[in-house]
Amino acid sequence: MAAIPQPSQSSFTQFSRITSIKKLAESPGLTSVPSTYAFTNCPNDQAVSEDPEDSIPVIDFSLLTSGTPEQRSQVIQELGQACKDWGFFKVINHGVPESLMEAVIEGIRGFFDLTDEEKKEFEGKNLMDPIRCGTSFNASMEKVFYWRDYLKAFVHPEFHFPNKPAGFSEFSMEYCKRTRGVARELLKAISESLGLEPCYIEKAMDLEKGLQVFVGNLYPTCPQPELAMGMPPHSDHGLLTLLTQNGIGGFQLQHNGMWVNVNAMHNSFLVNIADQLEILSNGKYKSILHRAAVNKKATRISLVITNGPSLDTIVNPAPELVNNGNDQPAYLGIKYKEYLKCLRGKNLDGKGNLDRVRV
Repeated sequence: MAAIPQPSQSSFTQFSRITSIKKLAESPGLTSVPSTYAFTNCPNDQAVSEDPEDSIPVIDFSLLTSGTPEQRSQVIQELGQACKDWGFFKVINHGVPESLMEAVIEGIRGFFDLTDEEKKEFEGKNLMDPIRCGTSFNASMEKVFYWRDYLKAFVHPEFHFPNKPAGFSEFSMEYCKRTRGVARELLKAISESLGLEPCYIEKAMDLEKGLQVFVGNLYPTCPQPELAMGMPPHSDHGLLTLLTQNGIGGFQLQHNGMWVNVNAMHNSFLVNIADQLEILSNGKYKSILHRAAVNKKATRISLVITNGPSLDTIVNPAPELVNNGNDQPAYLGIKYKEYLKCLRGKNLDGKGNLDRVRV
């Protein structure tokens, strides 16, 4: 592949202290990305699979909650296969109103339209601050930044959220409650697919106090999407992640060593296995690597809800998945709070955090 010309450093001294990609992307005359956003060996250069997207598993949530016993059993089997083969699936007929999903997406757009002064109130400083907003991933450490602005809020067991724009907090509280219910039902079915009791994960992970995090991502148009990245390849830290977006693609997952473009079906969730479920299942279900690509035509908004154990839960491989066979524990037990703290002061690096607890 021919070398891609890099933008001149001197051309972008005015952008050396960017606090908002949205503001940068809206700069008059912007035709190339600042060098601090250009990856010399951009992971976007890696091959993208030509496999048809319809091979990605689709789970009909309504059959888990209101289907016949035979239908539920079949869906649990399909869910287990999806977790094993892909670490990912799409969920349809989940019962969360489409109008509510759209209202929260518009709330995210409205939040990023606030002035810098208004958003500064919610900046946060530390990983465990209940509300944070900013850009990139860890801008204080990174040498090359990501084409992304974000809002993060801890929404369970206590609900923390910005009070601007008007109505955003109320819509989001209802949305988080609804998606938490979807995640818990999925985790019951995943428990059964592992041969465990339906409520095993719920009890072992203390989901009544489980950490739920709301993440709103804004990926503005980019003049050179072949050089920039929205988010690098990484796995998520919790149990299950539910994602929806504003109709603009950019989510890619790794499957069989190739990257696959994933577009959300209408009124659906994109759901991926995260690190704590890999630990609990002793590696039977693996968290997936995924990334966010950017484009030059339209701004992408993604709404990510991560669902994890309670902060004080020590996550171990389920004894039933180790003691009933010849398997040995493949992971060390670690308190979820400590696992999160390991992310502090680090760049995103594939599944590097999970590697720390592998036996």
